[in-house]
Amino acid sequence: MNIKRILALACAGTLSLSLLTGCGSSAETDTNADGKLRVLTSFYPMYDFTCKIGGDLVDVTNMVPSGTEPHDWEPSTNDLKNLEKADMFVYNGADMETWADDLLTSKSDSLRVVMASENVELMTTDGEHEHAHEHEGADHHHGDFDPHVWLDPENAKTEMETIKDALAEADPANAQTYQANFDKYAAELDALDKEYSDTLSPLPNKTIVVAHEAFGYLCAAYGLEQVGIEGLSPDSEPDPGRMAEVIDFARANNVRTIFFEELVSPKVAQTIASETGAEAKMLNPYEGLSDEQLAAGADYFSVMRDNLAALTEALKQ
Repeated sequence: MNIKRILALACAGTLSLSLLTGCGSSAETDTNADGKLRVLTSFYPMYDFTCKIGGDLVDVTNMVPSGTEPHDWEPSTNDLKNLEKADMFVYNGADMETWADDLLTSKSDSLRVVMASENVELMTTDGEHEHAHEHEGADHHHGDFDPHVWLDPENAKTEMETIKDALAEADPANAQTYQANFDKYAAELDALDKEYSDTLSPLPNKTIVVAHEAFGYLCAAYGLEQVGIEGLSPDSEPDPGRMAEVIDFARANNVRTIFFEELVSPKVAQTIASETGAEAKMLNPYEGLSDEQLAAGADYFSVMRDNLAALTEALKQ
């Protein structure tokens, strides 16, 4: 259901609009009776980062269900109910959650809204860089920015710091704990960044072929180039001309691996792999995890290290 339709139902009484705008934390505190901040996150990376920084001090609910591709997902009436109960809403921004602007038109005045990418230098769809706040209020259209900022560990650290600052402001009594949690994961992100640099720098090949152009920030950070079968939207269908171009590129450059991603059909990547004698393998943009991955304890660090192993195997050929 379209988000504007959901809001229209709310106005009509199907979902009380007062619930969307009138509830939330009191003026004195942003916490539950048990002392925990109630945080609603848009999709899995935001959930993971918030849980890492907040630890036991926050009660985090994620909006996009596990195993769901988040690009075209839209909130339900139940998500709107969760929003009006929340003290804080954490989202990526940078055109990832195309429904967020409509959703937040009916937010409570007491809701703290945190755009995690606020302090990240964004890449536009044509590869240019622009600071996140520069597009606010400008002649900007959805889809102008590559939202996959978290795939560069340095950007992930920036997003975690933004979340840390917001939690500390909402709950100053526990600011030192949030800072300590951030310091721990910032050090882990620095180590991950070094692993990527040390592993990828000496490899002879620098180009990857991907089904979905989600890896621009990762490639920019480590001197790689992505050739996308499709654009930034993972459910777009490449035309025959684009398919032929990628097949020709793969053959000419002896590309032995065509990457697809976790939550999208591998059919297109498999077709090109079959045409070129390459293998189709997964490279995870970490937009969401399956139930099985969650049960196994997967998180940002494990997924990124799996990605590093996949890249290493592909680029050393």
